[in-house]
This record gives sequence, C-alpha cells and structure tokens, in this order.
Amino acid sequence: MATTSDTPAPGPVRTCVGCRAKAAASELLRVVAGSDAEGRPALVPDPDHRAPGRGAHLHPTTECWELAVRRRAFPRALRSGVPLADTLLADHLNTALAPSTPPQHRPETGARSS
Repeated sequence: MATTSDTPAPGPVRTCVGCRAKAAASELLRVVAGSDAEGRPALVPDPDHRAPGRGAHLHPTTECWELAVRRRAFPRALRSGVPLADTLLADHLNTALAPSTPPQHRPETGARSS
C-alpha cells in the first residue's frame, strides 16, 4: 500500500482507487475509459492527465493495481456499465515499473587517484 505524508500536497489532491489513500494528482496515474486497438472498451492510461472524460487515479505500483482489480474499482469509479479490458493499463504499468537496463561496463581510461 502506498503511503503519503500528512503535509498538504501542492496542487489538486486525488484518491487512489486501489489503496484509497489521498495523494497529489501529479503522483498518481490517471486512467480513463477508452478503447483498445480492436475498438473494445478498455482502461487507457493517461499519464499526461489530458484525455477527455471521467478519470480514475491510481498509484503506479503493483500493490495498488492489484487492490483496484480485486475491489473492481475501475468500472465503479469510471461509471462504466460495460466490462473494461485492462491489457493496455497492465502493459503501461509493467513498462513503467520494469527495472531499467543497467549501464554497460566501460573499462576505466586514465589513472585513478587514491
């Protein structure tokens, strides 16, 4: 579960649909109801907070994602009467949470000082 401090956050404050903790909107990933490549209703990540329509907010963590899915929070928060595919959002979170590749080892050039 994500934690936040008790000090007021600068800017708008939103509630994570997963853990239900309040946080600055800039710390959360906005999710909207849209469509996938085949035109089916889907959860679409909106990292720029610019997509039209009603949005739900989520900490970009695996824990909050799993809580939101288990609680069926997205259809309720987005007021969607149809099931929403979650593959676009899951792929976005996996990409965002994937560890970056470590830098290639480059041999030292020059002398070291002690």
